[in-house]
This record gives sequence, structure tokens and C-alpha cells, in this order.
Amino acid sequence: MKAPDAYSADCPTRQILDRVGDNWAVLILLLLRQQPVRFNGLRRAIEGISQKMLSQVLKSLERDGMIRRRAIATVPVTVEYSITPLGATLAAAVDPLRDWAESHLKEVLTSQRRYDAQHRPEAA
Repeated sequence: MKAPDAYSADCPTRQILDRVGDNWAVLILLLLRQQPVRFNGLRRAIEGISQKMLSQVLKSLERDGMIRRRAIATVPVTVEYSITPLGATLAAAVDPLRDWAESHLKEVLTSQRRYDAQHRPEAA
């Protein structure tokens, strides 16, 4: 196997970077870093995520070894998700990005408004 090169189109590193670029995956990891959470708890905590999308992202994170799924024998079955040690390392790496986004939100929104005002399509 050749050395990883994220700039190469066929490098598996890109799949991992896709996880980091997926806002749902990042939010799930950051929530699970605090404590294990049930499926519906995640759905309630992350506004705007659909049940289908949550299910897909959870499966991807489980496949990547970032989270663990545990089925609890209740009626109906309860499913709880927790972060793995590998997932915790990724959560620790992306948490500063969340901090940056929250602390620079005003500046980014101001820049977007300025840009939009300068680049409005002319009325025909």
C-alpha cells in the first residue's frame, strides 16, 4: 500500500475527511463525547436532522469505528450510541473548529452581507 495522499483522487483519506466535513457527523460526535445518547435523544438535540439522515450518519460513523451502537432488550428495543476512543480523538480535533465558528460568526455574517450587497444581480 502506498503512502496516503489526500490530494490523490483514489486515496481513502478522503473518506475520513468527508466525515470531518459532514456537519451532522461532527455534531453527533461532539454530543456523544459528553455521554451515551439514545437515537431519539440525538434527533431532539440536533435540530434540522431528519430521522433518515441521522440513521445514515450513525451507520457511517459506526462503520468507521467512531461510535458504538448498543441495543438494549426492552419493548420496544432501545438503541444507545456512545463514542469510541477513536471517535473521541476526532471530536477533540474538530471541537476547535466549532469554537472558531461560534466566535467568528458575526464577522463571517457581516462579510456575507457585504459581499451579497456588492454582487446583487442588476434588475432587468
